[in-house]
Amino acid sequence: MARGFPATPQNFPVKRIATLRPKAKADLRRAQDWYDERCPGLGDEFLADLAETLLRLEADPERFPPYYRGFRRVLARRFPYKVFFRIDGQRLIVFRILHGAQDHPSKLHP
Repeated sequence: MARGFPATPQNFPVKRIATLRPKAKADLRRAQDWYDERCPGLGDEFLADLAETLLRLEADPERFPPYYRGFRRVLARRFPYKVFFRIDGQRLIVFRILHGAQDHPSKLHP
């Protein structure tokens, strides 16, 4: 659970459900493993922070303006990660979940 912000639908009423593409899921697993290697349990805290980030995204996706080539981004609160997504009609598609220091343009493509 993110500090001070329990990730619950009551805090963020969901309008749409985000779908994670395979690369986004792989990004999550890689980051969780990296944090767990440094401190057992930290990977779970990372996942909780990203769950809260996805709830914010689902509650109001238009709040996040276009950022790069039609991708929008939402920043995690506790960990230095960015969720890159697109709005496709009623669908929210998460393409990547990248560390803030990574080279985003080279990794962002549909």
